[in-house]
Amino acid sequence: MAKEFTDPRSPHQRIAAEIRRRIIRGELSPGSKLGSTAELMEQYGGVANTTVQKALQMLKAEGLLEGLPGKGVYVRQHAQQSIEPVSCMKPAGPGEPYPWVSEAARRQQAGKVRLLDVEVVVPPQEVAAALRLEDGERAVLRKQILFLDEEPTELTRSYYPLGLVEGTAVLEKKRIRGGTPALLDSMGFPPREFVDELSSEIPTEEEVVALELPKDMPVLVAFRVVYSDGGRPIEATLMTKAAHRYRMRYRLPVT
Repeated sequence: MAKEFTDPRSPHQRIAAEIRRRIIRGELSPGSKLGSTAELMEQYGGVANTTVQKALQMLKAEGLLEGLPGKGVYVRQHAQQSIEPVSCMKPAGPGEPYPWVSEAARRQQAGKVRLLDVEVVVPPQEVAAALRLEDGERAVLRKQILFLDEEPTELTRSYYPLGLVEGTAVLEKKRIRGGTPALLDSMGFPPREFVDELSSEIPTEEEVVALELPKDMPVLVAFRVVYSDGGRPIEATLMTKAAHRYRMRYRLPVT
């Protein structure tokens, strides 16, 4: 017999979770108005006014709701967006911008990339195994933040085998025209396959600051390994997104 289990969260967290799910699943569409505080108090079992206000404040901090003085509380436009990873996988052609910027423009948004750091490191065990590196073998780490309409969208930490990219622009602390995939392609290492592992995790301090996350918000982490000809791994990247703002979309043919 399964043991009895009750939701340990506080009432305002449970209410916020219910409203958040309705927004994310489209039951509350962008621009729609929530009920009054009194209506919400009754809807959620006669909770106190302060409980409702704390729930709404959580969702405002997440960017899902906005309060208009004298009018009420509304669902924000574009409360959550779908990101299709494959749309950014093809290397940019000669003279073309980084695919993230091109894809954003196609969606009528402004995409931007900020390079935070470039360093040579002994990578984490997970990365070293994915890149098939020997113990102590080093890799180049390029750390960036991707933006959509000036909002921090993704923190990326990309690792490349040092032996593969030594002496190239990958080690330079400046952005690469068209992105690193375009450079690797020009070097004879085109991307042929990528494998993603997705997880929902509690963010680190670095991720909270970089993505400007509200309190207690989990992140969506994709660990991606990119393979070139012959199944050679050429890149391993940790991509961290704010889970309340974005979802991942995959189109997979069935053969």
